[in-house]
Amino acid sequence: MPPKLTTEDIEKRSAALSSLLAAVALTTMKTIVGLLTGSLGILAEAAHSGLDLVAALMTYIAVRISGKPADRTHLYGHGKVENLSALIETMLLLVTCGWIIREALHRLFLHKVEVEVTIWSFGVMAISIVIDYSRSRMLARTAKKYNSQALEADALHFETDVWSSAVVIVGLACVKLGEWAPPLGGLRDADAVAALGVSVLVIWVCWQLGRRTVDALLDSAPVGMEERILAAVSQVPGVRDCHNIRVRYSGPVLFLDLHVLVDGRQSLFEAHALTETIEGVIQQIVPHADVTVHPEPY
Repeated sequence: MPPKLTTEDIEKRSAALSSLLAAVALTTMKTIVGLLTGSLGILAEAAHSGLDLVAALMTYIAVRISGKPADRTHLYGHGKVENLSALIETMLLLVTCGWIIREALHRLFLHKVEVEVTIWSFGVMAISIVIDYSRSRMLARTAKKYNSQALEADALHFETDVWSSAVVIVGLACVKLGEWAPPLGGLRDADAVAALGVSVLVIWVCWQLGRRTVDALLDSAPVGMEERILAAVSQVPGVRDCHNIRVRYSGPVLFLDLHVLVDGRQSLFEAHALTETIEGVIQQIVPHADVTVHPEPY
């Protein structure tokens, strides 16, 4: 019998599924309008949304897998799946970046392409901004609530999509202005320039996501966490010393173990009660952390 889903699992899956459905709709709309108008800016956004679709699908799968309990082959659970999903998403974004930059430079210097700017061009990008903004807020709330790196990566991704879509709208507006005012004909290249602007934003997102993802996969400790734990545990009555603090994230769960020096003359029951007190102090700093306390006698 499959394990019963928790409220956390349900909310994380719902957020990921909503993002996936939105990505399908946006990718389809942008591709159709981009092909009809010949706008590289919109096609770049369509390619970006296509990878958003892949990323959203990976996030949905990762969230489903990461929610599984620990088993004999995954003693720390399946949380690292979220980190791996974020890393793959970063790599896909870099591939898209390379394609967009190549096409933009080709149009700017080698092969001029006439872009047909219509009301649909602006309409699809405006719809994109509204959808991306709403889903980035939804994903950010859920990610913050459950400390999910996969959902956080998606939220940051789609928040940047809002700005990239705005850049494309500016580019299309410049192209249209160049059509209306012949002296400003150079503005017709604004669509390709806007595509380069999208690429810069995508590279920035890649850097942000990649750095956090690699830190998680390499078990890097959160900055300042060791000092906070040491200060808090050292204040617990009965603790003479705290050392060998080790911290690592596996998906949204923080695993923490530490050694403490305690009075060796106390009973096992008293020592166990003290370790539970220490765990409670740490839980106040990092709720839902998986804490292991090893008492040593002095």
